[in-house]
Amino acid sequence: MSHLVTERGTPAGPPPPAHDHGGRGGLVEVVVPVYNEERVLAASVRRLHAYLADTFPYPFRITVADNASTDGTWRVAQELTAALDRVHAVHLDLKGRGRALRHVWGTSDADVVAYMDVDLSTDLDAFLPLVAPLISGHSDLAIGSRLTRGSAVVRGPRREVISRCYNLLLRTALAARFSDAQCGFKAARTEIVQALLPSVEDEEWFFDTELLLLAERNGLRIHEVPVDWIDDPDSRVDVVRTARDDLRGMARVARRMLTGAFRAPVGRRRTPAAAGAADLPAGMARQLPAFAVIGAVSTVAQLILFVLLRLAMGPLWANALSLVVTTIANTAANRRFTFGVTGTRRALRQQLEGGAAFLLGLALSTGGLALLHAAAPGASRAVEVGALIAANAVATLVRFLLMRAWIFHPRRLGDRTHAPGTRTGDTISGDGRAPAAEETGGTR
Repeated sequence: MSHLVTERGTPAGPPPPAHDHGGRGGLVEVVVPVYNEERVLAASVRRLHAYLADTFPYPFRITVADNASTDGTWRVAQELTAALDRVHAVHLDLKGRGRALRHVWGTSDADVVAYMDVDLSTDLDAFLPLVAPLISGHSDLAIGSRLTRGSAVVRGPRREVISRCYNLLLRTALAARFSDAQCGFKAARTEIVQALLPSVEDEEWFFDTELLLLAERNGLRIHEVPVDWIDDPDSRVDVVRTARDDLRGMARVARRMLTGAFRAPVGRRRTPAAAGAADLPAGMARQLPAFAVIGAVSTVAQLILFVLLRLAMGPLWANALSLVVTTIANTAANRRFTFGVTGTRRALRQQLEGGAAFLLGLALSTGGLALLHAAAPGASRAVEVGALIAANAVATLVRFLLMRAWIFHPRRLGDRTHAPGTRTGDTISGDGRAPAAEETGGTR
């Protein structure tokens, strides 16, 4: 029996039958979000249905989530629900993959929810390894990864570079530990994902990344499965627009991390990673989010400057000038907000020492651009931006270590635990903040 429903909950058919677990485990609901996929939808869903019916050892339901399509996608979805058992369809009046997943996952009665792209780019043999740890309770979420050992990927160099740069930036700026945020092949325990959804703000392509970052922030376990994946040359994704929106999403998440608002009412696992976080060196737990926010803003500013300067000069000069401007601002912002240093004493020296970070970033990004143009003459602006993101991610990590261990180290600032009678031009406490007495009116 099939089930059709609109976003407002108006039933377009009888409700789905109560699932019979048959002693084989919980129901798994597979969501296929679609927008104007009239041409491929029927073949993909029939292939997926046949594969699961023949090989999958657990009860399943396939839900086609029509994302406000303007072609015949909804008609095809209705035909599939009439022709195939265990196929379900919903229609939303607004676009957005995140919006579709939120609607279906948030109202699901399944034990495990999953989704995959309609082109079925990921080999379906990875689906059982994806959901098995969730059904057993070993893990909370699971993702297919194209960037981990054992995966086999076929795609063009442009998307490969952008994907690797994006995930490297996530690991560097937001301390993500998962390897591939964007693969359209994910699953989660329903009770877990329904607890996380109210705290996820994005409704489009950044939805996956935000959900994973939130899960990690709350100490949940994410299982990764290497996948075989073949790029769909007919993909509808606007890579440049998606990259821009993802950078905005990262900046928003970093702000929420900094203010302590990136939380969800879900039980926290005591994992080795969570235990290690409690043992961070003094001050680092507060410094890292502040540095991440400033780094994300600096990266966006540098990329915007680079694109604007490229209208008037070559890529190497545009990169150098944009780095000079943003490095000065970055050093000043980290001095005040990340390491809590106030006053004007040593400010010039610290800016000059911050120049070491500038030279490092310049060397990495210039070398990366030179290698890119040597390997792929005439590379597009989008690929140039991707190469800059990767180089800046590496430089960002080294810059934080330089600032913490050298430029703004308390001993170099003259901090001697602020014993009575001791005065310094710069003030900094053990956790990277100015002492309370000086923050509330003491001499600066």
